[in-house]
Amino acid sequence: MTKVDFKAAVIAGTVAGVASGLVKLGWENILPPRTPERNRTNPPQRLLEQIGVPEKITHATYTYSDQQMPWVSFMVHFGFSTTFAVLYSVAEHYAPAIRIGQGTLFGLGVWSAFHLGIMPAMGTVPSAKDQPAEEHVSEVLGHMAWMWTNHIISDELYHELTNTK
Repeated sequence: MTKVDFKAAVIAGTVAGVASGLVKLGWENILPPRTPERNRTNPPQRLLEQIGVPEKITHATYTYSDQQMPWVSFMVHFGFSTTFAVLYSVAEHYAPAIRIGQGTLFGLGVWSAFHLGIMPAMGTVPSAKDQPAEEHVSEVLGHMAWMWTNHIISDELYHELTNTK
């Protein structure tokens, strides 16, 4: 086994996490996972409120092109994306099996853990059986596209940074 360049893996994962976060946001514009009513307080906002962050902060926005954009939700979104991209970028060197399906199976695992397990158990989102089919379709395919993007970018960037391949 070749020595893993931890710093390069973290840098590659961070870059991939930001890019894949943009991919996931774009995906959700094409296939919105939630109804407008359920999205009035989206899962990142709800999670923050559950831990005591006041609504005036969780629903804070900035204005761009005459639209109110939820910057706090974006921080949570990109934080989640980048955290898992770094985890994947580092872990793939120690547990190559997570690369199966170029990250898509890992993405399905993240979706299942959070959208079917953790968030429903916490009351952040409805139970899996009470989520509409459209939400499952959007989130399943979106998580696969998100982690595939992480895989491609982090893998390529790692090899560029380490002059390997």
